[in-house]
Amino acid sequence: MDQEVSTSIKFGTDGWRGIIGFDFNISNLSKVVVASCQELNYQYFELVKSKKILIGYDRRFMAKEFAKSIIPYVHSCGLEPLISQSYVTTPACSLYAKENNMLGALIITASHNPYNWLGLKIKSFQGCSVTSSFTKAVEKRLNLFNKSEPLKFTYDEINIKKFHIDKIRSFFDVDFILRRLKEMNIRVIFDCMHGSAADSIHQLFNGKISDIVKVIRENNDPYFGGKPPEPLMQYLGDLEQITRSEANNGMRTLGIIFDGDGDRIAVIDESGRYCSSQVLLPYFINYLGQKNNNLYPVLKTVSGSDIISNISKEQNREVFELPVGFKYIAEMMINENIFIGGEESGGIGFGNFLPERDALFASIALLNGIAEQSKYLDESLNEIQQKFGPSFYDRQDIFFPDNEKKNYLRDFIIRNIPSKILDHVVLNVSKIDGIKLRMSNNYWLLFRFSGTEPLLRLYCEAPTKDLLQKTLTWSKQFIDNEI
Repeated sequence: MDQEVSTSIKFGTDGWRGIIGFDFNISNLSKVVVASCQELNYQYFELVKSKKILIGYDRRFMAKEFAKSIIPYVHSCGLEPLISQSYVTTPACSLYAKENNMLGALIITASHNPYNWLGLKIKSFQGCSVTSSFTKAVEKRLNLFNKSEPLKFTYDEINIKKFHIDKIRSFFDVDFILRRLKEMNIRVIFDCMHGSAADSIHQLFNGKISDIVKVIRENNDPYFGGKPPEPLMQYLGDLEQITRSEANNGMRTLGIIFDGDGDRIAVIDESGRYCSSQVLLPYFINYLGQKNNNLYPVLKTVSGSDIISNISKEQNREVFELPVGFKYIAEMMINENIFIGGEESGGIGFGNFLPERDALFASIALLNGIAEQSKYLDESLNEIQQKFGPSFYDRQDIFFPDNEKKNYLRDFIIRNIPSKILDHVVLNVSKIDGIKLRMSNNYWLLFRFSGTEPLLRLYCEAPTKDLLQKTLTWSKQFIDNEI
């Protein structure tokens, strides 16, 4: 039985996740924790000379209990566990581990997955997710069926949240931001989606938010309101309506959304437009690139908008296109000077802060940009579209039943790569991650299997909405016949 359970544990794009009580249980979790601790100690101890492991957790059902339950297993590996005194965002744990010279961090979270999921993210001493080669090494250790008897241990509880917030605040003048937002008649609505970023906004602004900032969905709800805590438009509930109702007497409203563990961000701008990181990353490159004299490169994933590349090239910055998953961006950020890096799903990392996506930092950087430029976000985004677009983006997901069908579909796509799509010649085929077909600048189609869910994702960017929808319809029909 142990062998069957252990071999079923596989790491996805960022960590290991499973259904609570089924795949994710204390038996499986303890095995993953022991293997992870052994590998952290093996790979990093000589570099950091530390035995300290930080344990963090989000707001999900039983997350705190699972976090406390792994303390004896961490100690049994000869390491010194410390635990967050409350639920905390994932990037807060990454930052604390890095700044305090710890061996690494283990975080009990399932990020944006539905309410009945939990998981484990492994962070290194460098303040980011461990590499794919690291998680493969953990999987190999699991297959050795190593056992470790839990040892009781007196542990410290650390205020990770305060450390994180104090660090973010050191980069910005929050009083200036609030003053300028008030002068511009902007009201900001933060949507925490019942996740671990809750309570952070009040602390970031020193409690001075009553007439400028409002926070919704801060209460603890293990069901996340019945929708996954993922910052996608279909899961935002009443936020769009709230932003409209809050706008009165010439006041304009901005909605900022965080995912379940606080590393992803999305925005609803003052005109009511939904903005993923496909839109936000170009904004940051454009705004910060005008402030900074460095010519450090920009990192994007294969599913990232061409607008990112267009702006970067105008600033004479090299652009690196990487597989989906922020760990690939983080790996370059810890080894080289990087300006900014981001992925389509909402993760943005800043080279001068942390090699990790951090929604709280990104949100204050965004508000700081609006304040410094005295320009509404929707105005800046319209200018970017006019200069570097036009660009329209969307993604559709197709469920497939099992790995056998997944392998068949992958082979089918590779064998049947078209020379044209809707009379547009396919100029280039990339297989960095999935299969990406490029027809022209700002026009491409990507077939990619999710690393965490049984989904085939269809990504597309096009210069018109009509071409975008027609291309996605074509791609879905191309696949539907084979499912």
